[in-house]
Amino acid sequence: MLSYRHAFHAGNHADVLKHFVEVELLGYLAKKDKAYWYIDTHAGAGCYELDRGYALQNAEYETGIARLWNRDDLPGPLEDYVRLVKEFNPDGQMRLYPGSPFFAQKMMRDQDRMRLFEMHPSDSESLTENFSGMGALIQRSDGFSALKALLPPPPRRALVLMDPPYEDKEDYRRVVSALKEGLKRFPSGIYAVWYPRLQRVEAGQLPEQLKQLPVKSWLDVSLKVQNESDEGFGMHGSGMFVLNPPWNLHATLQQVMPYLVKILGQDASASFVLEQKTDA
Repeated sequence: MLSYRHAFHAGNHADVLKHFVEVELLGYLAKKDKAYWYIDTHAGAGCYELDRGYALQNAEYETGIARLWNRDDLPGPLEDYVRLVKEFNPDGQMRLYPGSPFFAQKMMRDQDRMRLFEMHPSDSESLTENFSGMGALIQRSDGFSALKALLPPPPRRALVLMDPPYEDKEDYRRVVSALKEGLKRFPSGIYAVWYPRLQRVEAGQLPEQLKQLPVKSWLDVSLKVQNESDEGFGMHGSGMFVLNPPWNLHATLQQVMPYLVKILGQDASASFVLEQKTDA
C-alpha cells in the first residue's frame, strides 16, 4: 500500500512530538564520543515544502510547528527542536519542514552513520536527491524487512526509528514483529516507535503490545490534541514509544508535555499521558 504521502501532514502536531523526542534521543547518544547509527525504517522524502503543494491542502502545520514558531516562552529542550527547524529556514519564513532524516543529519557527527529506507517511489527519489553527497545509505525497500540485516550495528550503539503510515492495519503487527526480531539481535539498542491515536482497535492495542516486549525499560508518551470525532474518523493525537530510553527522557517530557498540551491543544480534551518502566 503506497498511497500515503507524508507531505500532506508535514509539521503537524504529530511531527512536533515525534521529532522533539527524536532530537532528545540523538542528543543523548551524542554525549559519548563513540559512534552510533541512525536507522530510519520509513524515512519519507526527507524534507517538505510548507508554502506550496501537498502541505497547503490541509495546512496541518498550522496546528503544529506554526504554533511554536514565534513563541518566546519555549521550554529549553523544545527550543532546541524549534531551532533546528529554523535552520532550514534561514530567512525566518516558515517554508520548509525537515523530516526525521534531516533532524538526524543535523545532529550527527563525522563518526556516526545513517541508514534510510523508503518504499514509495516518489518519496524515495526525493530522499535520494535530498541526501546526495551526504554519505547516507539509502534504499528503496521495506524498512521492516531490511532492519534485521543491520543489527547489531558495528558500534553497538543505534537509534532505530519506526513510523510507518499505519494505513494498512498489518503495519501494527509488523512493528511488533520487527521489534521482537530486533531485540533478539540487538537488545541494547534504542528503538523509537511513533503511533497514531485513532478510534480503531489496532491503534489502541499497539502501545499495550509494546509494553509486553522483553526489555528492562520503556517509555510511552502520547499527546491528545482534540476530542475523538463523533464519526469515529481522524487522528486525535499521537504517541512515541521508546524501548531502552535514556534515563533523563522522562523528566524532560514531564517539563515539556504540559506546554505542548497548552499550545497545541485544540479543545478542552487536550491532554498527555506519560508512563515508564525502569530496570531499577
